[in-house]
Amino acid sequence: MEELSDFPKIYCPFIRKTFSISKEEWAANGKKLGLRTAEVYLVINKINPGYEWVIDDKDTIAVEKLNGTNVKLKTEDGRLVALQNRKNIIDPLQIMKGKTFIIEGIFRSIQKGYVEMDGEQVGEVIGPKLQGNPYKLDNHEWYPFDRTITSLTYKSFHEHPRDFENWSNWFHLHLRSRYYMKAHKCQMGEADFAEGVIFYNLKRRDRGEVWRAKLRRDMFDWFYKDNGITVPDYNPNANYEIENQENFE
Repeated sequence: MEELSDFPKIYCPFIRKTFSISKEEWAANGKKLGLRTAEVYLVINKINPGYEWVIDDKDTIAVEKLNGTNVKLKTEDGRLVALQNRKNIIDPLQIMKGKTFIIEGIFRSIQKGYVEMDGEQVGEVIGPKLQGNPYKLDNHEWYPFDRTITSLTYKSFHEHPRDFENWSNWFHLHLRSRYYMKAHKCQMGEADFAEGVIFYNLKRRDRGEVWRAKLRRDMFDWFYKDNGITVPDYNPNANYEIENQENFE
């Protein structure tokens, strides 16, 4: 199988910083939140240099960030010639072992018309075996990122202030999953919370500039407070020493 390039890293529009938490609280509640150590990596109220466009540019949009696993594929004349989960090459003909749910998700999306006849596409496989199945799906599905832009954009994004405090409140109380609403044909209040958003600016993309950024609910301190973990030294407006942002996922 052909090796594809890994999907480029997407950075946060705010500066992130490492904060220590209680080892007792981490031992009691950290596992369910996916914390490997007694540390959390939070945003502070300071723009990541080079990402001012997320705040200032009217052409920036906010799209739901799907919570699954990243999969890139390549097709030629309707034939699947390459498949990759991050840097891990997958042989679609090896059906007796491995992550067969990824293959299931690809073929389900082929049936839905999501996979193009030719070219490379990147998307997220979501479903029962991934991230606790937040979308309550019975089957796996590969959802292309290009489709999220057309189908999972938060249209009210432009109606509210673009600042740290407002986004913190939005993510905490109102950021429901648009995918969940579409999949289950329900109202916003019935849907689970989205993992976060990807900020896109397609005009910047066309100019060859940085055009994507990400922000997740677990980058805010209230996410941990709501789950029994306090962050005692956190102050979003403090003048912290800036860490290397390459270290953060």
